[in-house]
Amino acid sequence: MISTYSIKDLERLTNVKAHTLRTWEKRYNIVCPQRTESNIRYYTEEDVKKLLNIAILNRYGMRISTIANLSLQALNQKVIEVIRPESDYQSQIESLVVAMIELNEERFEKILSQSIIKIGFEESLYHIIYPFFEKTGMLWQTGTVNPAQEHFISNLIRMKLFVAIDSLPNVVEPHAKKIILFLPEWELHEIGMLTHFYLARKHSLKVFYLGQNMPLQDLFFVGQAVEPHYLATSFVSAVQKKKMKEYIQVIMDFFPKQKLFISGIQSANIDFELPENACIVASAKKFIELIST
Repeated sequence: MISTYSIKDLERLTNVKAHTLRTWEKRYNIVCPQRTESNIRYYTEEDVKKLLNIAILNRYGMRISTIANLSLQALNQKVIEVIRPESDYQSQIESLVVAMIELNEERFEKILSQSIIKIGFEESLYHIIYPFFEKTGMLWQTGTVNPAQEHFISNLIRMKLFVAIDSLPNVVEPHAKKIILFLPEWELHEIGMLTHFYLARKHSLKVFYLGQNMPLQDLFFVGQAVEPHYLATSFVSAVQKKKMKEYIQVIMDFFPKQKLFISGIQSANIDFELPENACIVASAKKFIELIST
């Protein structure tokens, strides 16, 4: 099945306002949207990839009138030339989105490897991997990207994280603080928790990673055995607020003295009062701040 995109999808993917995209179309013929039988405009994956690259070059100060005269090959080459791994994180995230849409492992490896070489793995987590994961989760939730595309890129990132985690020494300090990382029974998206796994171990916490689909009774069993200082979970898949609230409350009733860190795109929808020891973690850097204090 061929993926198609609306103007709203393009706005989410490129961070360019819909009226600006339409102006580019009309004035410079950047892309030519197709129409359904009911005359609704839609865009193809090729349009999306082109517009993402155009948005990157435009953010670097290149005029649209100049970009419009570039061939596709020249456009791609120019993007590669201008991206700076040490500073332009947004462009790298957008390039990863292109790699996801293209199912292009080579492009993904090149972008991420350049960043890791220039600024290190931990800084790449803060500025590229974690924000990209959040953006991908939002795009997946809204149906902007195909689940297969999201799984493709997520598994590449998972492999990078597993290698990075495995390279860290185990924490053997007997008085090290302990953290349990787990996902609810309905949750499969574990990139956020793997990111926290790496960061927690890097910062000398003893990590107990329980992974996806963790039944509460099994979480409680491990909790009794290891007596953690912290717990962390993530909500990415759509879930009713009532169910989320009840789930958090049950956990905090069992762990009244522990701190619970909550992340994932669904955590942005929490408008109810959290238990005293629970808090929302909006970024990887915030997670490190919390476990450090």
